[in-house]
Amino acid sequence: MKNKLLKIEIFSFIFTTIIGTLLHFTYNFSNNNLLVGSFSAINESTWEHLKLLFFPLFIFSLISYTFVKKKYPNYLCIKFKSILLGLLFIVIFFYTYTGIIGKNFAIIDISSFFIAVFISHYYSYKNINSKCQKKLIYTILLLLLISFILFTYNPPKLNLFKDPVTNTYGIYKK
Repeated sequence: MKNKLLKIEIFSFIFTTIIGTLLHFTYNFSNNNLLVGSFSAINESTWEHLKLLFFPLFIFSLISYTFVKKKYPNYLCIKFKSILLGLLFIVIFFYTYTGIIGKNFAIIDISSFFIAVFISHYYSYKNINSKCQKKLIYTILLLLLISFILFTYNPPKLNLFKDPVTNTYGIYKK
């Protein structure tokens, strides 16, 4: 069963990196469709880029759970913890390196996405049999899901949500 789990993790990594990369462009490709903006990056803010990891990994975790739930009853909880870990890595890494250097570089930002996806999958694979506080993790993930959607349209005026290209927040009307 561990071999099956490894295959699922590898496929999930590939799925998350491909779909996450595409989600960077789907809002523009959809002609700025508001529904698509709920789960796609609508601007260049750090917050919006977190969607690139969150949504593909969240969806793939729900689907793959149907294949492993009997053997790994904590699968979803551990996967959701791994999502949180990946999101935290992106935020901490981005603000640490840009704070030290003074600016960001696209190649480093893109690389950090792939590293975050790897960290998420590595963590869940290595900790799949760990205990997990399901109520707490599920509550945090639900709040995060709601926040991604709500803050697309009405984000707080914090740097995490600020588009460094347009200096705006949320959906920007040109």
